[in-house]
Amino acid sequence: MNIPPALLQIFNKHLPPSSIQYCLSLWIESPFSLHIKNPRNSKLGDFRFRKDRKIQTITLNSDLNPFQFLLTYIHEVAHLKAFEKYGPNHPPHGVEWKTMFQRLMNPILSEAILPQDILVPLRLHMKNPAASSSRDLFLMKEMSKYDKKATNAKEIFLSDVIPGTTFLLSGRKFKKGETKRTRILCEEVATGRKYLVSTLAKVQTID
Repeated sequence: MNIPPALLQIFNKHLPPSSIQYCLSLWIESPFSLHIKNPRNSKLGDFRFRKDRKIQTITLNSDLNPFQFLLTYIHEVAHLKAFEKYGPNHPPHGVEWKTMFQRLMNPILSEAILPQDILVPLRLHMKNPAASSSRDLFLMKEMSKYDKKATNAKEIFLSDVIPGTTFLLSGRKFKKGETKRTRILCEEVATGRKYLVSTLAKVQTID
């Protein structure tokens, strides 16, 4: 099979080198169009099954670090393969997808591909993978160590901020309130309005 040069360029640019051959083998088994998108706050990647298309499409965000890119790539390929095997009438993140995702991830859960600090929380995550890895605070904290873009040294995860502390997020001043599962109720200082903010939001505390 002819492998598109653009696909190899994406793999070489975004994936850990030791994972490229495996990711390529998944594409060869079930070819699809792969597109890199500008960062999206609502998702890291995307797959949507289209009955009218023989070749399906997967999109991934451009700002993912190599290990997050690898995890998201396999997450979306698992969607593709679940649709191929079970058809369009199964729950998007139900047992069919989870089983497929676990099967596809298993070959790369090794120190030959992943650093130990990611491997430990990722193995735990894969016992019952969620619809989004962003919901796994432990895993995302370890993943964030390898982010491509330089982060402000004063920025920390909102989950690590003491309740009652005032912080800046996107140029706006908030006060941290109570935690509700994966989100935290925060009050905007200027307006008094309350918002649910992800525990994984990077914020800058105000001295």
